[in-house]
Amino acid sequence: MQHAHRYFMINKPYGMLSQFVTRFEGEQHLPMLGALNFAFPEGTHAVGRLDKESEGLLLLTTNAKVTRLLFLSKVPHARTYLVKVKNKITADKLELLRSGVPIQVKGGEYYKTTPCQAEIVEKPAGLFERPGEPDDYGKSSWLLITLTEGKFHQIRKMVQYVRHPCLRLVRISIEDLALGEIAPGEVHEIDEETFFMKLKLEGGRQAAPPRYNG
Repeated sequence: MQHAHRYFMINKPYGMLSQFVTRFEGEQHLPMLGALNFAFPEGTHAVGRLDKESEGLLLLTTNAKVTRLLFLSKVPHARTYLVKVKNKITADKLELLRSGVPIQVKGGEYYKTTPCQAEIVEKPAGLFERPGEPDDYGKSSWLLITLTEGKFHQIRKMVQYVRHPCLRLVRISIEDLALGEIAPGEVHEIDEETFFMKLKLEGGRQAAPPRYNG
């Protein structure tokens, strides 16, 4: 009998790897998804990744098709991030980020990022504090950036290019699936219909069992 797939949202804490099993030497001491206080079913995996310094919305599922549908499809899907950068950013630097900047990608080549949404915001009142976050004494800016692509460390490289190094990076939503008030380390399970609807995904759902009309 085929079991129904399951879908989860977590608020990945700072310093945690987006995986259940270590892939490289030297990572064994770092916390992984298995350290969360939740009994995930066999076959659960992360959909995409957040590096260990990044925080926020991470999706997990037992459905192997979701990563391809969300991150490898021809239809772009929006991801929104709260980004704390060093020093006060100016309007011209913000416009550079919006229009696209060159970043180095795999193989050492340079790639110009596609136009994106970027705006200066106040630090959200409901944002969870990060343990050990240094005090910047007001010498920083908070940005809200929405991308429809995801090159390796893309946002960090983008803000570094405009000379505002990233101090904190929090993914708050993927399409209409938002982090909301999920605390760091918390796990929320959602149903398949809501998951696919809010992510604006087509295909990949498990077929409903046939009804018996006898």
